[in-house]
Amino acid sequence: MPDKISVLFLGDIIGRPGRKILERHLRPMVKKHSPSLIIANGENAAGGLGITEEVGQELLTEVDVLTSGNHIWDKKEAIDYLAREPRLLRPANYPPQNPGKGTYVFETRGKEKIGILNLQGRVFMEPIDCPFRHSDEELKTLKASTPVIIVDFHAEATSEKQAMGWYLDGKVSAVIGTHTHVPTADERILPQGTAFITDVGMVGAYNSVIGIRRDQAVKRFLTGRPHRFEPAKEGVFFSAVSIEVDPKTGKALSIQREIITEEESGD
Repeated sequence: MPDKISVLFLGDIIGRPGRKILERHLRPMVKKHSPSLIIANGENAAGGLGITEEVGQELLTEVDVLTSGNHIWDKKEAIDYLAREPRLLRPANYPPQNPGKGTYVFETRGKEKIGILNLQGRVFMEPIDCPFRHSDEELKTLKASTPVIIVDFHAEATSEKQAMGWYLDGKVSAVIGTHTHVPTADERILPQGTAFITDVGMVGAYNSVIGIRRDQAVKRFLTGRPHRFEPAKEGVFFSAVSIEVDPKTGKALSIQREIITEEESGD
């Protein structure tokens, strides 16, 4: 058994621009960290909202597991795809009659197992099942397979994300926040050994409003009316965290933010 397992977690991938950015910058990141597992949130990967089978399969040639959130239902073809592709997760605390699952156990090339749990918050979000109580049930099953567990907590409110980090401290290896697309600078290892960051950010256009064309976003705020949103194409923003975990205890050894912007990449 190795002394540590490395996991690379990518922020929300936003449309085709995000997928192209991933193609350009993932390999150097992999070379730097040599991860045993690559996770990305893919709920906005198709046109900036939702995911399709074509896009999902394209991404799964680059990453090992796709997590998601409230936008997983935005493309109707995702419903059948979720039922057939175990590497695409939807939040586990949606009602159980929905297709797909919120957990997956990944086996590395070295035969180590890593559990992934996808949860969604409820503050300013859909009133689905309680993610805190639901995590207790899901962890009973995952811990029977491995002590190494990575949680994608897809939530709007910083307070709810931080509360989840404290609630799961010592129970999982990492709690990684997604959904708001803006990376936070609060990565740390909590007292009981859980790596935490409020939001990992996104893989999408940097000169945008959370990945969306800024002119469209500003117009929405000025008029108060719904407008069609399209992914922005200007600039580069590749945001991720690298986590190192003790495979015997499941405790995090380190968490490091990795951000590439247009200026840094030279593109």
